[in-house]
Amino acid sequence: MAHPTLDYQAIDVDNHYYEPVDSCTRHLPKEFKRRGVQMVQDGKRTWAVMGEKVNHFIPNPTFDPIIEPGCLDLLFRGEIPEGVDPASLMKVDRMANHPEYQNRDARVQVLYKQNLETVFMLPTFACGVEEALKGDIEATMATVHAFNLWLDEDWGFNRPDGRIISAPIISLADPAAAVDEVEFVLSRGAKLVLVRPAPVPGVAKPRSLGDPLHDPVWARLAEAGVPVGFHLSDSGYLAIAALWGGKATFEGFGKKDPLDQVLLDDRAIHDSMASMIVHQVFTRHPTLKVASIENGSYFVYRLMKRLKKAANNAPYHFREDPVEQLRNNVWIAPYYEDDVKLLAETIGVDKILFGSDWPHGEGLADPMSFTADIPQFPEFSAEDTRKVMRDNALDLLGVSVEATA
Repeated sequence: MAHPTLDYQAIDVDNHYYEPVDSCTRHLPKEFKRRGVQMVQDGKRTWAVMGEKVNHFIPNPTFDPIIEPGCLDLLFRGEIPEGVDPASLMKVDRMANHPEYQNRDARVQVLYKQNLETVFMLPTFACGVEEALKGDIEATMATVHAFNLWLDEDWGFNRPDGRIISAPIISLADPAAAVDEVEFVLSRGAKLVLVRPAPVPGVAKPRSLGDPLHDPVWARLAEAGVPVGFHLSDSGYLAIAALWGGKATFEGFGKKDPLDQVLLDDRAIHDSMASMIVHQVFTRHPTLKVASIENGSYFVYRLMKRLKKAANNAPYHFREDPVEQLRNNVWIAPYYEDDVKLLAETIGVDKILFGSDWPHGEGLADPMSFTADIPQFPEFSAEDTRKVMRDNALDLLGVSVEATA
């Protein structure tokens, strides 16, 4: 796909590594060996066992062979030629041919070739861990901490060259332990953290992300100027599909009931942002910044409509305009196939982020081809494109654009 050439390097907020099989176990205390994540060898097959159950969020946790970046582009754009089997789009390669997927130094060399200044580096396998362990909060917190130790060891939360910003995971399941984990990752230089877009597991019952029990986490992150990323994960929403006769557990590949997608789609991020806004997180912590990554952008329009209605029906509840809080505190990384012009008209171009999802198969083979999906002048100026491709990410991180020019 032809795309405009930029005279600056971009910042990609949605890059991924493929975790080695010991990412959650290398630093896991022995007492959680069976309660946390286990990798079990069965002949030539390796299974991820979480909470003593085989987990299919990532069907092959060795990631070998691995899907080629961007090979599912036509599928997600809805442009598969008539008569072409969608399964035929799947292309794979050996992990040994791609050290950049699991090695930081190799990845940095690829960034130069891709014209990327900085990338936010996010999990693949670990996006399914919290849901699998939600019945055991102690094991959840121990596993998340073990994962963060691995992440800092192999990738670094924020090494001096600034090329890669790796986001540690913060689980809110144990509010006190969550504060400790925030302090730990901040002490190691974290510039971004990830929180799962989902109800928070609790001992008695689940909690809203906006429950005041979590205020110490939001307050500390706001004080530190560290934004929160909400990245697509296993949010447990297949429980809704199960109400309609579907499967209750996530499976990464294979044929699925289309009803599941219709029912769920971007519901988890919609509900997560609703809980943050309606339950007053941004009212209590007005400087907290959050970013929705790899959740698309169409939830924004439905959420705005519902927030307006809620504020109209219960004006006594809202001390601030909830729609303005969405516009002020939330950054959005749309899917490349989304209507970027409509999103800019809705929340403002200053809140749109560029994310390629590289090297996932559903992402872009060439991250910079994202510019081909940004409207051209006169709808978008060169300055608008630069905001999306670079400057808005700096604003999210609290970095002066002028200082980096």
